[in-house]
Amino acid sequence: MTKRVRRLPERLYGSTIGWEGWTFRVISSGQGLRFLALSAEPLDALADKLGARILPDDAPNRAALSQVHEYLIGARRTFDLSLDLCGTVFQKDVWEALRTIPYGVTVSYGEIAERIAKPRAVRAVGQAVGANPVPIVIPCHRVIGHDGHLVGFGGGLPLKERLLSLEQGALDL
Repeated sequence: MTKRVRRLPERLYGSTIGWEGWTFRVISSGQGLRFLALSAEPLDALADKLGARILPDDAPNRAALSQVHEYLIGARRTFDLSLDLCGTVFQKDVWEALRTIPYGVTVSYGEIAERIAKPRAVRAVGQAVGANPVPIVIPCHRVIGHDGHLVGFGGGLPLKERLLSLEQGALDL
């Protein structure tokens, strides 16, 4: 008879940041930023979603909190954070392509599909964009529909519109 070893859930660290009435949750592992929730979803619900134990602790999230805050006040255009992302190879390819979208610029899902050399995978690209675990840091809000309309965003279209407006306003300074 073999004894089953029970694995403890991974330990992650959670923090909260607020901006203009929105509340975001920042979740990190010991290796880097893992998740950025664009809502005030309780940490225990996020723990269930991530299959982990989340301890409230700002110290491991200090760099992420600082850089997201700087972005939200228009003082930062790019992020320099360690990331600890969980996803498929295809998702990670899409997320890497998203990271190349310049501040204040929008592109379509089809353009992202072209960038990763999978021009017929527009729907799959859309799903990978939607699965982005660290929106804002990996700027999925800069992806729009082929006709130029705002579509899909985990934080809702008003937040997407506000983030794009923030970037356009910062460019106008």
